[in-house]
Amino acid sequence: MEIESLGIKGAWLCRFPVFGDERGTFREWYKSDEFLAITGHKFEPEQANISHSRKGVVRGIHYSMSIRGQSKWITCVSGKIKDYVIDIRPNSKTFGKWAQIEMNRDSGFSVFIGEGLGHAFISLEDQTTVAYLVSTPFSPTEEYAINPLDKEIGINWGFNPSELIISDKDILAPSLEFRRNENSLPFA
Repeated sequence: MEIESLGIKGAWLCRFPVFGDERGTFREWYKSDEFLAITGHKFEPEQANISHSRKGVVRGIHYSMSIRGQSKWITCVSGKIKDYVIDIRPNSKTFGKWAQIEMNRDSGFSVFIGEGLGHAFISLEDQTTVAYLVSTPFSPTEEYAINPLDKEIGINWGFNPSELIISDKDILAPSLEFRRNENSLPFA
């Protein structure tokens, strides 16, 4: 496993080798001991999720206000995505900045998103499947969203807005500025 910082404290790209033969491919996508040894960060997943999306689906920007925080380990199992890590911590030097990683089933990439960071992705192909490991279980009262089209954050999704498929929950979510003003952003 190779690990590279994404330029936002607490966010890393993890590269695993992909082995292929006439049967298909095989790869690892998470190794706790190596991750801890390289980053000093202990990640202990408590829940695993899978999403399946059509081309143009945007999921996010999501984050948790859990007292323990919530970190995520993301990989693309089929199809292709652009994954985004957004720094939404007002006390951070990179507040409002984001990093983008393109992943597909053969890239061997996984992304670690530490506590206090926002997460979003766009599906670039039909039948795209993303697997997530998360450090704290889903808690509806502690889950928040920021509008993925927020101009202050300024993510270029690579599609015309009319081509994006965004849930009502996400498109009706407030802006980063609103969340900052209501003190509902993490300070991790």
